[in-house]
Amino acid sequence: MIEKKKTSRGISVTFRLPADVAHKSVAVVGDFNNWDPSAHPMRLYRNKGFWSKSVVLKPGTYQFRYLVDGERWVNDEQADGYTPSPFFSENCLLHVA
Repeated sequence: MIEKKKTSRGISVTFRLPADVAHKSVAVVGDFNNWDPSAHPMRLYRNKGFWSKSVVLKPGTYQFRYLVDGERWVNDEQADGYTPSPFFSENCLLHVA
């Protein structure tokens, strides 16, 4: 799930995945953080049943994916769209207005 809210600093985008998608870790990575897995690690809310991370972004279109357990890439079914990646897969698109 992706939730977008306008704030005084920009648009707060909250990324969420079900808790059972990973055993150890999830990171949201994309062109907004230079595809750095250490930039936006997601937090596990075990009692609520999901991983979550909020990021403040400026308007634009961004590509992103989730890195699960440091080894597996996962796309978001709620993405605004998809685009081919140079690694023979697809990246998610996020449109921030």
